[in-house]
Amino acid sequence: MLEPFHTKGCVEAGCDEAGRGCMAGPVVAAAVILPVGYANPLLNDSKKLSEKERNLLRSDIEKNALAYAVSAVSHEEIDEINILNASILGMHRALDQLKVPFDHILVDGNKFKPYKNVRATTVVKGDGIYASIAAASILAKTFRDEFMERISVEHPLYRWEKNKGYPTNEHREAILAFGLTQYHRKSFHLKPVQLKMF
Repeated sequence: MLEPFHTKGCVEAGCDEAGRGCMAGPVVAAAVILPVGYANPLLNDSKKLSEKERNLLRSDIEKNALAYAVSAVSHEEIDEINILNASILGMHRALDQLKVPFDHILVDGNKFKPYKNVRATTVVKGDGIYASIAAASILAKTFRDEFMERISVEHPLYRWEKNKGYPTNEHREAILAFGLTQYHRKSFHLKPVQLKMF
């Protein structure tokens, strides 16, 4: 079981993102405040779970969380401000939407920017340690996967319903063969010469 909190007595909002390493689509961030005593034996880092398990957990989190929010930062914004800043911006946007006051933020990773006057703690691999971060990782991943599945209908040759925009060989080969779409991150240097270096 994951740790229920970092600092006892605080209302903690866990934050995580999905899609940071993708070549196409947005980065999606989520923030979750879980109630005291929340437990689900399946809850873990979203990358360690099956799609079925993630969807089951998403329903449970949405039903039982004190508050949750999901925010996307577009590929255009990523190109403008870079992926690290976009990931943090997404977390800030998700935190902005929470309807329950919180006094501590738990962030997966080792980088974050101050959010208002709220204390924040970064935790490397935090989505495998703290329940609220894991819950945020579940929401971010499932919401982003849904988006990539929707836009894959527009561009079936890239198989986003399968690779979700990550740099698989199949995705790279499609870029070499068919070029970039309007959803690709141009700042990720996806020109043919660079692609051949992978």
